[in-house]
Amino acid sequence: MPPEATETQRSWQQQSFLDKVPEAWRAPLGLLVLAALGLCFVTAREWSEMVHQWWNIDTYSHILLVPLIIIWLVWLRTDELLKLAPRPSALGLGLVAAGLGLWLVGRLTDINLLAHAGAVGALQGAVVAALGVRVALMLALPLAFAAFLVPFGDEMIPALQMITAEIAIWLTHWSGIPAVVDGIYIETPVGLFIVAEACSGVKFLIAMVTLAVLVCYTCFERWSRRAAFMVASIIIPIIANGIRAWGTIYIAQSQGVEFAAGFDHIFYGWIFFGIVVVILIAGAWRFFEREPEDYGWSVDEIAAWPWVAKIERSDTTVSAAAGAIAAMAFAAAMIVAIVGPKAIG
Repeated sequence: MPPEATETQRSWQQQSFLDKVPEAWRAPLGLLVLAALGLCFVTAREWSEMVHQWWNIDTYSHILLVPLIIIWLVWLRTDELLKLAPRPSALGLGLVAAGLGLWLVGRLTDINLLAHAGAVGALQGAVVAALGVRVALMLALPLAFAAFLVPFGDEMIPALQMITAEIAIWLTHWSGIPAVVDGIYIETPVGLFIVAEACSGVKFLIAMVTLAVLVCYTCFERWSRRAAFMVASIIIPIIANGIRAWGTIYIAQSQGVEFAAGFDHIFYGWIFFGIVVVILIAGAWRFFEREPEDYGWSVDEIAAWPWVAKIERSDTTVSAAAGAIAAMAFAAAMIVAIVGPKAIG
């Protein structure tokens, strides 16, 4: 290796992380870090609840991958992002206020879904507030994808149980097995089967929708294909779960209930989800229109939109944005501290 290259490499290695960050990005990124820390501190209870659900509840275990996907999506846009100079945005401050407002409503009414969505929304707004509209548009997909950090879907369980039972009983009759259905209860000659909450298929449906959004916006360009893939990603897991329930009933008729339950316990996991994913991706593969790294808008495309410049007229300074976010976070915390106990009582 030439001596010049060695010296250059050593000089680069000796640089601090801050020195490697372009100067135009340092203050806005510092503001984003401080804003994120402050907002997460104020909404710490909600973030703790969400992490607990991600880690301990199977329905939401796929969310553990969402932060990694967000990082990957941002990394794919690094080259384009470095062409921009971040500018704190007043629009982003409004989004932070809206997120904190939603968090307050959820916290004071004890509606966790609203409180969790508000905590995530405030953080999304902080990105826009600290880095500006152009950067936010560049990162539209990872910013929007952060919505999947919010645990949701339990509300669909009763409906999914009924749909699974209907599919299973139809297939059971079609296969010649006599059966009587009463809601989620299916009685056959070998025993009574129940479509329990864990068998509703909700965790795979939510995970599939999350994956489908990622595929739609990284691999497709036409909205018609995005819509078709999204619809398929909802319908196929639901039908597949009904077939799985019927398969358990069918196997039980010849092999016994205990054998069928054991087989279902082994099969009904990520193996089942993996099979569904392979079917969907294999069917859509030939229709993919671009590579994931080509997703999103370019700097030139964003610059060509006249409304972007109009929004940027209200841009603010780093210090003003920091003060506004700190004031909003403090006010929200005080309202919860004062009104919260009364609301609960």
